[in-house]
This record gives sequence, structure tokens and C-alpha cells, in this order.
Amino acid sequence: MFDDIRPFTDAEIPAAMQRIVSDKYFVLVCQFLFPETPVQEIAALLGSCRTVEDFQKRFMYKAIYSVVNKTTAGLSVSGMERLDPSKRYLFVSNHRDIMLDAAFLQVLLFDAGLRTSEITFGANLMQGQMVIDVGKSNKMFRIERPTTVSSARDFLKKSQYVSEYIRYAICEKGESVWIAQRNGRTKDGLDATDQGIIKMFGLSGGEDHVEALAQLNIAPLSISYEWEPCDELKALELYAKASGQPYIKKPGEDFNSILSGIVQPKGRVHLSVCEPIAREELEALRELPTGLFNREVAALLDRRILGAYRLYPNNYIAADLLSGKREHSYSDQERDAFVAHIEEIIAKDYPQELRSILLHIYANPVIR
Repeated sequence: MFDDIRPFTDAEIPAAMQRIVSDKYFVLVCQFLFPETPVQEIAALLGSCRTVEDFQKRFMYKAIYSVVNKTTAGLSVSGMERLDPSKRYLFVSNHRDIMLDAAFLQVLLFDAGLRTSEITFGANLMQGQMVIDVGKSNKMFRIERPTTVSSARDFLKKSQYVSEYIRYAICEKGESVWIAQRNGRTKDGLDATDQGIIKMFGLSGGEDHVEALAQLNIAPLSISYEWEPCDELKALELYAKASGQPYIKKPGEDFNSILSGIVQPKGRVHLSVCEPIAREELEALRELPTGLFNREVAALLDRRILGAYRLYPNNYIAADLLSGKREHSYSDQERDAFVAHIEEIIAKDYPQELRSILLHIYANPVIR
């Protein structure tokens, strides 16, 4: 069932482990994540994995915390007490980094003694056997993007199918699911839930749209990075679009964004688990037409996600640089470090307009 999109089963893990250790990029991955550990030892560790849980506990947990230790100034969480260990949830998150938003959630769930979730993974990102094997061994399942289907009708059909799988995972398999609040990462710093995502959730739930969503136990998540992941790449994409140029991704650009997000410094990272959407909140919207119902549910998620978003000095500094007034509290050292970061990017022979775009990426969460 759902064999074309689902994660690997336990029975498929041993073969996936063999493919991973045989991949030409395996040594490079090991050298970055575990430079003190012989590659042969890591290969043996993967060879000992027989289940998805083995892979997550023995490899992924250590790999993610290696990224945390190498590239962040600390990973923190709030709101875990809002989750009932006996329930499974549909985690709907703002989306700033391709891989790490969901990856950080997994280790935080594990640390809290909770079961990890399945993770939606864009079809455009499932490129290269190693990425596919690591992803599907780590509970990732394929979700189509509008750019990976041939028509609107085909996209609706695929959305229906994914909706059915999400409901199956939560209500029958007993797995929580992580999904971004919109198609692709937030580029401009303005997080917003696409009401089309809410529509997709309900496609598999029958006529009663309140019951359809209530069954999924929607839990909003808000993740905040001190240094915006891939800020330079995001600014370049925004500049191209603002200039009226069609932005066409280069071959391998998505994979480059994955790698950049993993290796670049991120400063402090905080994940907030917001109050799950209660049935009573959905019942209050029952009489609305379906389209308006979806819009109001999206707005409800936005209020929780934005309300829980953690602002850092960089956000306030950017806002003050745009306004020309010092209206927020931060140190001169923090301001100098942020300005130096922006100027280092602009110095790469980029147009001066990129400075304003970069400042808005950081300032928009404050302005909003």
C-alpha cells in the first residue's frame, strides 16, 4: 500500500544500509559528521541496523546532533508538554531549512521520550540514491510539488493520494507526520500557511470537514534560526524575481541548498510546539463555506506559529537598519557582526539591491 511514496519498512533497511555505505559520497558525509571516527566503524554501525528505529537511534540521532554541535550555538525547545504521548499528530511547521526543520524536531521528540514522526519530502529533492536511501530510512515519504506534475488535474490527484497517506499514517499506522505550512521554504521571512495545504488535509476525510481535520490532531510548530539558513541563496532568488527575471533553478541547486543549510552557521535555533488545534476551535467554524473554513483554519495556524516565533538580535538589527532608527535593544558587538555578515555577501560582486533584500529577510518577522 502506497509503495510509490511511503518510507522504507524494516525489511528494506538492510539493503538500504548496504547502498548507503557503497555510495561514492559516503566517505565525505562521514568525514563531515564524524571526523574523529574511522569510516569503517560507521559502515559497520550502519551494517548492524535492521530496522528504521535502529537507523534513527544509532545513526541519525548522532548525525543530527553532530550538525547541532558543529553549526549552531544551541538547539532549544518549548511546548513539548502540550503533546500527549498516547496521540499521534500532524505537525504543521513554518519552513526555513530544507532538511533541518524536520530533523531537529526528530531529535527533540526523541529527547522528550516521544515517538519520531514521518516527514514529507518534496519529489524535487529526491535526487540521488543516497539522498533517497537516507531519507526513506529516516521515515521520509514523497510529496509532489506543483513543479513536478504535468497539470493542475494531476496535482489534485496527487494531493488526494498524499492526503490519504497522511490520514493512513496517523490514524492506522500510528505515526505522526511533519509537513511544511506551504509549498517550499519561506524565502522572505514572512511565514504564512497556504490554505491549499488545509484543503489537502481534508481531501481524504469525507463530507464532514470538521471531523476530517479533528482526526489528524494538527499541532502547529514554529522554528526560528538566529542566522537565516541559505540567506544568500534566498536573496538571490528574490532579487531575480523582483527584477522580472524568470527564476530557473540550476541543476543540483536543491542539493546545494540542502548542503548549504547543513554546513552553514545557524547561531541559536529554537523550536516551539504550539497548542494543538482543538476540536472545539474547528466546531466554531463549522458553518463556514469550505473555502472560508480552510482560510480560517490557516489563519488559526498562523496566529500560533507567528506568536511562538522567537526573534533574535539579528531580526531587530535588520529592522533598525531599514528604518534608520535604533528602536530595539542589542549590543554594538551583535550589530557589528550582523553588518559584517551582510557586507561579506554583498562583496561577492552582487548588486547593491541585494542588501535591502537581505535586510528584509531578517526584518520581516519583526515588521509583521
